Amino acid sequence: MNPPPLLRFEGQLRRDPAIDRWFADQRDELRALAEPWFDVIRACGEDVRESMHDGMATACVDEAPFASVGIYKVHVNVGLFYGALLDDPAGLLEGTGKRGRHVKLRPGEDVDRDALRALIRAAYEDILERVALTPHP
Repeated sequence: MNPPPLLRFEGQLRRDPAIDRWFADQRDELRALAEPWFDVIRACGEDVRESMHDGMATACVDEAPFASVGIYKVHVNVGLFYGALLDDPAGLLEGTGKRGRHVKLRPGEDVDRDALRALIRAAYEDILERVALTPHP
């Protein structure tokens, strides 16, 4: 039985300057929440590529997205494309979609940083397995 096809985004770069410009245009208090988490995502591996997708900084492996950072009016979302399928012992993930989940960050509110780092790492390792099991068209 073949695994279902992966969502794939074309045009990924090792470091997309559009993302840095996007961060520079954000309000200071939200950028300060969002940018360090995208740095954590970027640092997952040498195979991580990025682009802006649907208004969010998005990270992929072999064009398959695994994480994103979105900035909204009063909060930031760290999105995990297959987050519903990850173990989340700290209960950080929100959402009701079939696969995607996010962690909502707000200025002045604490987040379990170690747990969020672990979720991002798990999302990266998960996409590595999915890419290995799914032929690229």
